[in-house]
Amino acid sequence: MGKRDDLIEKYAADMKEKCGVTADMDFLRKVTIGCGPAIYNRDASTVSASDQAELDTVKNNFLIKKLGLKDGPELDKAIDSVMEQYGKSTKSKYRAVVYYLLAKHFNKESVYK
Repeated sequence: MGKRDDLIEKYAADMKEKCGVTADMDFLRKVTIGCGPAIYNRDASTVSASDQAELDTVKNNFLIKKLGLKDGPELDKAIDSVMEQYGKSTKSKYRAVVYYLLAKHFNKESVYK
């Protein structure tokens, strides 16, 4: 297994342990690949739930640009919901996991087909 495969396994374990979600491994792989080289950078590979600028980046770059959603309060509610699901006490949340959960929340798996 390569480094990316190791990370995907780590993300799946994190989802199971912290979110109570059994990952669709094929979809998790596609989301992880979609994150690009960010997954290899310690800072870029995680999302800080307490950093509003970072949450705005998730909303603008992922939900609006990548998933094609319209800006509105439901996007912020979804981000809050995912952060709550991941666990407020979990300081750094893996970006690939956050994106996976958000894509599932909005039923946007088709973006990764």
